[in-house]
Amino acid sequence: MKILAISGSARSASTNTALLKGMQGLAPDGVELVVFDQVGSLPVFSPDNEGESTPAVVQALLAQVALADGVIISSPEYVRAIPGGMKNLIDWMVSRDEIIGKSIALVHASHRGDDMLASLRLVLSTISTRFLEQHFLRLALVGKSPEEVTALVMQQSEVRAQVIMFLQEFADEIEQGR
Repeated sequence: MKILAISGSARSASTNTALLKGMQGLAPDGVELVVFDQVGSLPVFSPDNEGESTPAVVQALLAQVALADGVIISSPEYVRAIPGGMKNLIDWMVSRDEIIGKSIALVHASHRGDDMLASLRLVLSTISTRFLEQHFLRLALVGKSPEEVTALVMQQSEVRAQVIMFLQEFADEIEQGR
């Protein structure tokens, strides 16, 4: 089973990216967790650039989505909303079929951000019939460096257990939805 974990942050020292990368080592047996952390490299979406005009970097992302059995998204909140880069990534997928029916779950690296999460949930439930709102992991990691996030995920027993349970339950849900 392959899960694509998408970071909605364009920041090089992103807490969201660090969380997803930390989760890679805790994936259940038989599950490969691949992290996409290049949201900032995607060109601004335009319907004029779809089809044969789709940029190579977008085609590569869409190929990863197509190969994935499920998608995990972790995104920061910017001004109580979905960051532009994350929304842009979603816009590239909206008129395509790679994401339709794909199991999607959310991970959030902050104790705040409820307005953004509500908006992201609405958008994700629109683009996939398998947005699994009940599969949600929230960890209060604001202000932590990527190294601190990795240490918490890998070494702090309570956090580690939460991540393992989240990943196992998501993998089980993907399997049941096949």
